[in-house]
Order: sequence, then C-alpha cells, then structure tokens
Amino acid sequence: MSLEITKVTARIGARVSGVDITRPLAPEEVAAIREALNVHKALVFDAGGLDDAGQQAFARHFGDLTTAHPTVGAVDGAPNVLPVDSERGRANHWHTDVTFVLNPPQASTLRSITVPPYGGETLIANAAAAYRDLPEPLRRLADTLWAEHTNDYDYAVPDEEIDEEKAAQRAQFTSITYRTAHPVVRVHPLTGERGLFIGGFAQRIVGLSVGESRRILDLFQAYVTRPENILRHRWAENELVLFDNRITQHYAIDNYDGRPRRLHRVTVAGDVPVGIEGKESYSIEGDASHYTPVLAAA
Repeated sequence: MSLEITKVTARIGARVSGVDITRPLAPEEVAAIREALNVHKALVFDAGGLDDAGQQAFARHFGDLTTAHPTVGAVDGAPNVLPVDSERGRANHWHTDVTFVLNPPQASTLRSITVPPYGGETLIANAAAAYRDLPEPLRRLADTLWAEHTNDYDYAVPDEEIDEEKAAQRAQFTSITYRTAHPVVRVHPLTGERGLFIGGFAQRIVGLSVGESRRILDLFQAYVTRPENILRHRWAENELVLFDNRITQHYAIDNYDGRPRRLHRVTVAGDVPVGIEGKESYSIEGDASHYTPVLAAA
C-alpha cells in the first residue's frame, strides 16, 4: 500500500496521496484513511476524474449515505448529493452539518466543482483540541451542559439581506422544524475523545434563557475558533475534503466578490451522540427518518 499522509497543520488537517479514490478501495486502504481521519479530523485528496457517482462510492466506504439534506433539494438525478452553491446561499457561519437532527452525519465529503479565482476557502476547526484548551473550571461546566439545536432559522443568510428569493430559500430550509438536544461535550465513538459539540445550530442551553445561553455558547465557541485549531483550505480544481463531522466545525468564507463557487457535498450517516455520562441525545421535534438511517454505535 502506497498511501501517504502529510500533515497540513499541527492540530488539524492532512493531505492524502498514493491512493486513487476514483476506484474501489481495498479494506486496508479504507482502514488507513479512517485512522488518519481519527487523528487529523480533515483529509484532502486529489479528486481528478471523480464525478457525483464516484464521490458517493467513495463516501460509502465509510458507511451508509444520508440523502442530500432533510429539507433542501439535491442535485438532479443524485438524491445523496447536495449542491453547495454560492447562488443558493453562503454558509459563512460556523457550524457542524445537520446537528439539528437526532443523528447528524458522522462524516462529510466536499468536492470542488467551480472554484473562484481567489477566496472561497473553507475553514475546518478541531473541536477536540478546543475542549482540551478549556481551563479546568470551564471543562467541568461544559461536561454538565446540554444544548438545543434547531434549523428554525437560516444560518447562511443575514436577516438584513433577505429578498424574495432568499425568503423562499429560508422557507425551504425551515419547511420541517427540527429541535434536538445534544450534549455540549460529545464523546467520539471511535477514539473516546471529548469534543465541544456546538456550532451555529446550537441555539439554547437546556435550562437557561436564550440570552444566558448565548453568552455561554459564545465563550465555548471562542475556543473552537482559535487560529491554532483551524485548517484554512484553499480550494483547487478537482479536490475532495473528507472531514469528521462528529468532532469538527466548518465555515465557508465569503471573500470572493460574488464569483461562482460550487462544491458538491455527500454525507455519511452517523450515530446518536453520547455525552460523558453515557446519555444519548434526544429529539424534541421533527422526524428525520427520510434523511438518514441511524448508525449503530461503535
């Protein structure tokens, strides 16, 4: 096996070479990639020659696929592929994918389709490193907290920029309301690492007011987004990034002057999050069974 892993930063990110992801992978290649993902949280691959079908086949090496999104439409003819298109909104807000459902995706793949001539980077943050950075009193506090995650707002479009088209996009995004309570500190089922499981869909700490919740969530979020914990990936044509959605957050920078930018996203179904005391997340509102199967806990 000629697979090589090259670190990109000290705390997050690696480039994978010596593997052709356009073809079926051998079991030992899948195992090596999974181990690299556990360690580095985000992996970059050459995706030359990869199409939508190939991206789905690659992602299936790691588990069953979700459909594109619980409420947003897929690429025509590819129900598992979500177009991440600058014309449909810009996710310039820190988030972990689809945490408003009971079992968010375990992993996400993004593949570059149209890359602007400048800007358009994706930031990916290591939420395990953020947890380790917390002073002991804040770690003890975080360990006890649960947060309610919801899609009942559009994280990609500021209110002041809502026009008729964007209002329609927002209505689609929230056409089914989801609310789920997750532990603020999630235990990774494969590595046992603890990570801050918050991000833009986390709107309220269970038992606290919205205002109190915002102060606490912002405090924890500041540790997630420390520069030392972030991979800033500048997209080239025909690249694929695989990241661990259980222990990262990401942000698409809107710094490309409205030039076309399009990625395709395919996500792998995940397990129900578990906190440090072994308690599982619970659904408050919304059935996502049409979107994702539930992965058995590792």
